[in-house]
Amino acid sequence: MRLLIIKTSSLGDVIHNLPVISDIVAQMPDAEIDWVVEESFAEIPKMHPRVRRVIPVCLRRWRRRILNPDSWRDLSRFRHELKSETYDEILDTQGLMKSAWLARQARGPTCGQDRASAREPLAAFFYHRRFSVARGQHAIARNRDLVAQALGYAMPKSPPDYGIQAPETKFSFTVPHKFILALHATSREAKRWPTEHWATLGQVLESRGLKLLLPWGSQGEKWHARTIAKYLENATVLPQLNLRELAALMGRAQAIVGVDTGLVHLAAALDRPTVAIYTDSSPALTGVVAGKAGHVCNLGDVGHAPETVAVTHALARLGVWA
Repeated sequence: MRLLIIKTSSLGDVIHNLPVISDIVAQMPDAEIDWVVEESFAEIPKMHPRVRRVIPVCLRRWRRRILNPDSWRDLSRFRHELKSETYDEILDTQGLMKSAWLARQARGPTCGQDRASAREPLAAFFYHRRFSVARGQHAIARNRDLVAQALGYAMPKSPPDYGIQAPETKFSFTVPHKFILALHATSREAKRWPTEHWATLGQVLESRGLKLLLPWGSQGEKWHARTIAKYLENATVLPQLNLRELAALMGRAQAIVGVDTGLVHLAAALDRPTVAIYTDSSPALTGVVAGKAGHVCNLGDVGHAPETVAVTHALARLGVWA
């Protein structure tokens, strides 16, 4: 059976869709699965060994350069690649107008959420088959539910199996023997964990012989990392890393502590001990969900940033130290 998955963005949403691949393979071991995803997140489905082909799409870049002839040539090439195969089912787990439009560019019957379930109700009109997926569930459960209905098997009751492992890669710097990776950067200022909390956490880690590594993706995030590091002897501001390198570094960390960002979901998907910190959002519907190993802890909520002691206790519960 040839299947096409449409889940383009964002990083967290793409990671939340990985258990769908493992569910399908458990029910249909011979299934061939392709995946359409935004080019900046293409490394994620590539990590799953049962995704046969990853088809990058550049909608974000095309929208910014809609009058550029190169954008139209890229779109033409994408459509040609998408139509090079005929699929038995095309599964749009995103439920947006853009993802539904992408689904209709491929060859084969399309499936998605019905009007009452989809994030953008008009997307339902693009699908050949529509399914009711209860709201109020975690995003992972909604994805698994939709695909189970579309392919005719019972919704699995097992914990999600993300199906990925940290890749191997070489770094331009020396990786410490024991360290915590601090995912301090976020898209909204309100989601930040206070700098003084990071500094206090770093001091606790230093007393236990652990380094604190601070990645960044923009100049503003680099400045924030340096602000945290200036209070600590055991903190290192890393060079800029790509998504694959960050995943590889997570695989070598004793634990990951991070704010509400897609990268903290990647840490959980890699079955690493993960403490997720929420300050301006609730983990109820989009919090970090453990894989098979079960090494995660969600702390905080809207308007309730956890104290450093809660994070250190969580790390102890996850077995990072006795």
